Amino acid sequence: MLKHKLYDFVLFNFLARDKKNTEEVVTAGKGFVVPGIVASDFDHIEDGANRVREIKEVSDVVSIGLGGGGNPAFAQRVVDIAALSNPGHINQPFERTSFAKGYLDAKGLPHLVNALVTPSGNVGTVKLASGYEIQVEEFVEIAKATGIESIKFMPLKGNVHLEELAYLTKVAAEKGIRGIEPAGGISAANIKSIIDAVKDYSIELFMPHIFGTTIDKQTGRTIPAEVEKIMQALEG
Repeated sequence: MLKHKLYDFVLFNFLARDKKNTEEVVTAGKGFVVPGIVASDFDHIEDGANRVREIKEVSDVVSIGLGGGGNPAFAQRVVDIAALSNPGHINQPFERTSFAKGYLDAKGLPHLVNALVTPSGNVGTVKLASGYEIQVEEFVEIAKATGIESIKFMPLKGNVHLEELAYLTKVAAEKGIRGIEPAGGISAANIKSIIDAVKDYSIELFMPHIFGTTIDKQTGRTIPAEVEKIMQALEG
């Protein structure tokens, strides 16, 4: 996926409000950043596509998330925005990932499309959007067989589901999945422990999505100083 990576496997996803905010966040994140938007912020597809185009003036790849805490109701909106703007990376519920990737591939717009699952509370299983709990090994085999390249795991709740994340990363790496993307409650206080938990598993891409702790609630802009804190936490 496009960029040089921290420790050769880590990139960070932060939301960007506009071109200037993108520039600020990429600089604060020392270039190890995939800036993003969430589809739930845009009632009109063209508005979302325009935001992606603006951010792409700074970054080759933009991530389009679902929004609403990973609400699958926004899945089609993500795909529609991507079809107009070619961001390069999108988020989808597991059940829709293969469709979304196939649809964009058919338009000549290859994307890295992740597959969202949620923690079950038990190491060795994950939950699908339907609520069905499935063994990690079985899930990863299905993901691999259906062309899924990256798995999004949320809500991580900081370190609450860290053992589950580590196990999922281990199995995914062993079976040839390219990426793992955790989200939820990630901050400068826990980012080092999260990366340390997976660093020995040889996953190609590990991309924490870090929103709530870094966004100015008044303006909706990601705060560069908060991004810098996350980077500094990894220097210790």
